Amino acid sequence: MALQKGDKAPSFKLYNTNKQEISLEDFKGKNLIIHFFPAAFTGVCTAQLCTMRDNIEYYTRLNAEVVGISVDMLFSLGKFKEEQNYTFDLLSDFNKQTIKDYGVYFENFAFGMKGVASRAAFVIDKEGVIQYAEVLDSPANLPDFQAIKSTLENL
Repeated sequence: MALQKGDKAPSFKLYNTNKQEISLEDFKGKNLIIHFFPAAFTGVCTAQLCTMRDNIEYYTRLNAEVVGISVDMLFSLGKFKEEQNYTFDLLSDFNKQTIKDYGVYFENFAFGMKGVASRAAFVIDKEGVIQYAEVLDSPANLPDFQAIKSTLENL
């Protein structure tokens, strides 16, 4: 069953590009936007995260943090973050546990690649409860950024 509004967000512990372990509990007292994406350096994934980068001040004013999660190695994510000047953490779910816990495990991606993150967005409130959940059927589509903003504005 897919996660939905009102569900408690599954805990996670993942490494960021600075080789620091980051957990859901690190964001207690803040709203958190999690963007799951299939693969670093791809067009739609870059657009997804650049949209967040370009609006980061707006999210910060709403007491929201942003993270991106993919199954890429943290070293690849580090280069991706550097090239795109992302100011938020990219987290490596190389072992694919978090994408399974959040129900965003995409079995058959492309070119025979198996087991990446579906494109998805979650807004988790200060208490760790999911307030917005969107898992896209196609990796070619972007999340509804306006719905994410509206959700945050109403928290």
